[in-house]
Amino acid sequence: MINGKKIVVVLPAYNAALTLEQTYQEIPFDIVDEVILVDDASPDNTLEVGKRLGIKYIIRHENNLGYGGNQKTCYNKALEIGGDIVIMLHPDYQYTPLLIPSIANIIASGLFPVVFASRILGKGALKGGMPMYKYIANRFLTLSQNILMNQKLSEYHTGYRAYSKEVLEAINYNQNSNDFVFDNEITAQVFFAGFEIAEVTCPTKYFEEASSINFSRSVTYGLGVLNVSFKYFLQKAGLAKYSLFKKK
Repeated sequence: MINGKKIVVVLPAYNAALTLEQTYQEIPFDIVDEVILVDDASPDNTLEVGKRLGIKYIIRHENNLGYGGNQKTCYNKALEIGGDIVIMLHPDYQYTPLLIPSIANIIASGLFPVVFASRILGKGALKGGMPMYKYIANRFLTLSQNILMNQKLSEYHTGYRAYSKEVLEAINYNQNSNDFVFDNEITAQVFFAGFEIAEVTCPTKYFEEASSINFSRSVTYGLGVLNVSFKYFLQKAGLAKYSLFKKK
């Protein structure tokens, strides 16, 4: 705990057997109270590795629900066990668990209710091996989103995020997509609900075992991101109403 806040790390996993142990071993358990592993019907032995590591809370989806569907299970379980600060960490070791204390402290101290670990602040993305086409797409989408949503994030597409309990209880993330655009839907919901987001610089690693999406799915994701941002703009302008922004 930090300042009496229970810290829960959630690991949304798919085919993470080769990297789960390395990720888990670097989690700072001097402040982290619980870890939740959600295995999204992986065909590899992610589940067995999790059990061998002694992870207390392990949930396996019988059918693959997708990245967004996995997160829904993660956050629902984290709230169920009383998490005050919920940190999503990908078990593919693309993001370092060593940032957890810094991220958690920002929320525990009451400075910000949400923290994103940004690969774009500094030179972490390209230095860590992010493909140039993904970097360019990231910059274009982030610029478009900042304009449409009147915000100033360095990136909207990081998978390393932390939320306070109050934020997760205030937004209706369970109605979001089960696909990758979930991250951008929940970001839009956070801003629409009036919460602020802090960012910290994060090094990142791209390697064969790290999860990624192919070019065609990246295009689908990009179009989905722009769709979410336009919905946010239109509803803020009073020109339309979308269920995405309904309160719980």
